[in-house]
Order: sequence, then structure tokens, then C-alpha cells
Amino acid sequence: MKKRYNKLNEYYKEKFGERTLKICVDGGFTCPNRDGTCGTGGCIFCSEKGSGELIKHNSESITKQVKKYFNSYRAKRANKFIIYFQNFSNTYDTLDNLKKKYDSALIYDRIVGLSVATRPDCINEEIAKLIKSYSDKYYVCVELGLQTASNEIGEILNRGYTTEQFVEAVKLLNKYEIDVIAHIMCGLPGEDRDFKNVPVQIKETVDLINTLNIHGVKIHSTYVVKNTKLAEMYENGEYTPMELDEYFEDLTYIITHLNPNVVIHRICADAPKDILIAPDWNAHKKWVMNGFEKIMKENDLWQGKFF
Repeated sequence: MKKRYNKLNEYYKEKFGERTLKICVDGGFTCPNRDGTCGTGGCIFCSEKGSGELIKHNSESITKQVKKYFNSYRAKRANKFIIYFQNFSNTYDTLDNLKKKYDSALIYDRIVGLSVATRPDCINEEIAKLIKSYSDKYYVCVELGLQTASNEIGEILNRGYTTEQFVEAVKLLNKYEIDVIAHIMCGLPGEDRDFKNVPVQIKETVDLINTLNIHGVKIHSTYVVKNTKLAEMYENGEYTPMELDEYFEDLTYIITHLNPNVVIHRICADAPKDILIAPDWNAHKKWVMNGFEKIMKENDLWQGKFF
């Protein structure tokens, strides 16, 4: 079967020689966009747990979270694992505390990697050096929320950093040879979707990614969850979530115009069903994945075809 795009599980299998899974960990972090450093309330789409609703045992210490994972059936699904500090900004602390937190998760020989999700404005030289220090023993990578290349939409999102800061963070991580994964969101408020064409902001975001040394991307649609500013906008008629066919249009554009060497970490998100407000289709991940595969196959498309 023809390979349509660079899937993460295939990349891991090639890199580590076998199936490798992520262990999502709640590191007890917050965000400068919540504590008043650069803003309050967080990004308008971000949930109360900073997208960490699906993390198991998140009230436990980091070490206990990892131990409970390895004592569960989930640890039998693979032999190698990557620790993934997922929710909020996982470089937003002192260097000493960051090292203690990372170290407290790296407790078993079956752990082969460290993945850290954070914001561009929470990356500096010393933090890059710290993450790089783990590379002697572990595969290391950093996820950066870009969402969009448009600073205008970034302001609507209450993002709290600029696209220029994102670019500088990528270059700094490149300097220390740390793989960078960028987050891309479709269907954001403020996008120009006229006559169902792919918004210019999506095209600009893909163009930006292609000009940088980005190892991977995470792509998903914008969905509305409870107790967020976006939920208020939705309820007040100020925001309309995208339809599934619109998402397929955007996703197809992104994949076919993206550098073929970029690893696709995901093409849809795991929206927590208990707090999801809209759109309904976002709760059905298999619909999205199977539907997209069908579109790519029927139209003989592949990643980077129009790169």
C-alpha cells in the first residue's frame, strides 16, 4: 500500500527498531498566560487542565504516575516508551525544578525518550542546554504551540506570544539539535474562509513551517470545550466551528503542501467527550482518520505532492 504521509508510529518503529509509545505525564506546571506573567485566562481554546484531561493519575507525583503506568496493562503494549510532559507549559519553572521533574519520570530502562510540550516564550538558552543534556541517553524533542502564523489571529486567541518568538525558539532548539514539533490548528476564529476555500492563514502557516527546520507537526481542528472563552464566543454566536468537510479541505492542503520529510504526529485531536461542546464530529477520531485516508487514496495524493 502506498505511503500517503509520514506517520509517527512508523517513524518511531524505524528509529527505535520496534513499536514505541508515549506515556503522558502531568508535571504540575502552569503557564505564563495564566499566572499574569504575560496574561490571564490562557488561550481562548485551552481547557482548565491545559489539555491534560486524558492523563491518568494526574493528582499523583510524577514518579507515581509513571510507576502506575508500568504496573498497568498499558505497559504490555510495547517494550519502549517516551515520557511526554503534555499539559500546560513544561519548561516554565526554574532550571533546578525542571531537572528534578524530568529526572523523576525517567525511572525505567524501557524509557527511551523525553518529549516536552511548551510555549515559544518559555524557551531560552539554559533550558535548551538542560533538555539537550538528556540526549546522551534519551531521544529528546520539544513541542511548540504555533497554532497559526497569523499574529492577528494569535491576538484573538490570547496566545501571548508572537510568530517571531516561535521562529526564534525553533532556531534556538535547532542550535542544540533538539527536534521540534509544531502544533497547527484549523478552523480558528478570524480565518478567511470564503467560498469554502482554504484560508490564507492556513497557507501562510504551512509556508512558515516549510521555511524552518521543523521535525514534526501536530494538526487538529479547533473544538470548543466547557469553561473556556471560546465556549462563551460559541454560545454568543461569535464563533462557528468548522464542518468536517472543511477540515478535510484544510488538512489535505496542509499535508500535500508540507515538506515530505516532516513527521505527522497527528491529524486530529483526542477531544475529551465529557467537556466537548462542539463540533460533534470531533468526538469521532476514526471518522477523521479513515475519511482522510480515503480522500488521499481516491485522489492519489501524498505528503509533499505540491511542496
